[in-house]
Amino acid sequence: MAPKITVIGTGYLGVTHAAAMAELGFEVLGLDISEEKIKALSAGRTPMYEPGLEDLLRRHVEGLADSTGRLRFTTSYPDAAAFGDVHFVCVNTPQRQGEYAADMSAVHAAVDSLAPHLTRPTLVVGKSTVPVGSAARIAARIAELAPAGDKAEVAWNPEFLREGFAVQDTLRPDRIVAGVTSPEAERLLREVYATPIAEGSPFLVMDLPTAELVKAAANSFLATKISFINAMAEVCEAAGGDVVRLAEAIGHDERIGRKFLRAGIGFGGGCLPKDLRAFMARAGELGVDQALTFLREIDSINMRRRSHMVELTREALGGAVLGRRIAVLGATFKPDSDDVRDSPALNIAGQLHLQGAQVTVYDPKGLENARQVFPTLGYARSVEEAVRGADAVLHLTEWREFRELDPAELGRLAGRRLLLDGRNALDPERWRAAGWTYRALGRPAA
Repeated sequence: MAPKITVIGTGYLGVTHAAAMAELGFEVLGLDISEEKIKALSAGRTPMYEPGLEDLLRRHVEGLADSTGRLRFTTSYPDAAAFGDVHFVCVNTPQRQGEYAADMSAVHAAVDSLAPHLTRPTLVVGKSTVPVGSAARIAARIAELAPAGDKAEVAWNPEFLREGFAVQDTLRPDRIVAGVTSPEAERLLREVYATPIAEGSPFLVMDLPTAELVKAAANSFLATKISFINAMAEVCEAAGGDVVRLAEAIGHDERIGRKFLRAGIGFGGGCLPKDLRAFMARAGELGVDQALTFLREIDSINMRRRSHMVELTREALGGAVLGRRIAVLGATFKPDSDDVRDSPALNIAGQLHLQGAQVTVYDPKGLENARQVFPTLGYARSVEEAVRGADAVLHLTEWREFRELDPAELGRLAGRRLLLDGRNALDPERWRAAGWTYRALGRPAA
């Protein structure tokens, strides 16, 4: 008989994992302490925008028309413990207030709430991003609290979701990492992921600490690559080079590759920045802080990109933004998401507003979340509304809608045809042909 699965925490990671497990054919119970969230999910409504997720949810939530009924939700830990053979812990681990370290309070609360109800052999699988060493401490805590004792095992299976591609990344992962301490734990995880394994996803078995380190190491490497090309953009600005052509040239080297070599305003979101900082904090606790000292500069380069974009805007407008009307295209930290957590785009809009500019923001999906973070900014319901009468247009999130804009048509609405491309994603020649002045970070002569 196939194992029954619970998913603890129904935020971005949890709801995606729960829906995907149901899609793979398992009976799934999602748990969250928020009754409001559970009510919405039980009606087939997602708490965030993610392409394909709501359709997947509606296909499986119990009680909905034409649903398989394999997925339901609860707020009860006793019900979850009684239901599940495999419990995936998918709660959030944000940056601790005032520190670099990860806030593990939600993980600890979930474990302490679940463990006392584990009365039979079961597998608790961590998917949350945690500091290395957490799995061993969680295993000890479960052994202490669970009636099943050491029959309630712990494994670690880090997530590698990309916002905008989360459903695909869960159903067809590029690798499955399984940190286990017994053959039975490995067997159960192989059974859970049998379909993607059969379709070619590598299944990588390792110890708990290595599994925990994989996510931190992967994110740190990606952040390093992004900040490297952004550092090169700073050099290109000073030397009169073109960072886009530079990236193209070095990307042909197969040892380097082309991915993550687009210079711009840097990375943001709810994962990469906080995971980078938590990794540095944990290295310090382990006494190997010098090994990750370089990550401080990676973080610093990334944060500088925002101020550089503000400076480029000020320079393009004659040295001051006070009273100028600025249209900002994009509020989310990346396209195909409504996530504005640590968004470079929204941060830049906020900085310009604080310097006296009249800023109007448009984003296809992130406006409501943006309003909650920066209620004093202006918001538009369309690109055209945002751009009308603007002295400068800033392209800060790479939505397809923005790449497909007609520069000539937009030029008839703008007060001045000045485009500042913070993502190096638009065609300079196309915009210049329509009479626009085009500037981008790292491309002073492009």
